[in-house]
Amino acid sequence: MSQGDLVIYEEQIEKIEKTLGRLIKNAQARCVLMVDKDGHLITRQGFTQSLDTTALAALLAGSFASTQEIARLLGEPEFSILFHQGKKDHIHITLVGERTILAIIFDDRTTLGMVRLYAKEACENLEKILSFANQKISQTEGEKKTDLDSELSASIESKLDDIFSEPS
Repeated sequence: MSQGDLVIYEEQIEKIEKTLGRLIKNAQARCVLMVDKDGHLITRQGFTQSLDTTALAALLAGSFASTQEIARLLGEPEFSILFHQGKKDHIHITLVGERTILAIIFDDRTTLGMVRLYAKEACENLEKILSFANQKISQTEGEKKTDLDSELSASIESKLDDIFSEPS
């Protein structure tokens, strides 16, 4: 898929939310946000009531973009994982596919190792879900093109019939 708009269907959102719910439970995280690289919140799970998730999504995307530029300056293709440690809350940020970012907010009830383990598993599932959504979009675009080609062929055929048919 091109770097156009990210389109995710309702059935994919449901699968994504189930995956994020399992991630929160298994990693004992406070909450999880899934954000596109443009800074738009795709979905969230867990205790997010006290967070401004819209602002957080934009800042996460900005942070990831600046880190990608640092990686480029260092000759790395990318840094796919970021970690910020606070006094009581921590955040693990990872790239999912090419277009989305997964942010896991957790505290001292769990460890970074547990979060990383379950984040890796969740990212693999999320990449499958997102690639299926992208395939579905490609198929839909192909179907539109086929429909357009059929209409064009019918139109040309009709005009040729008009040109070459004998007058009555």
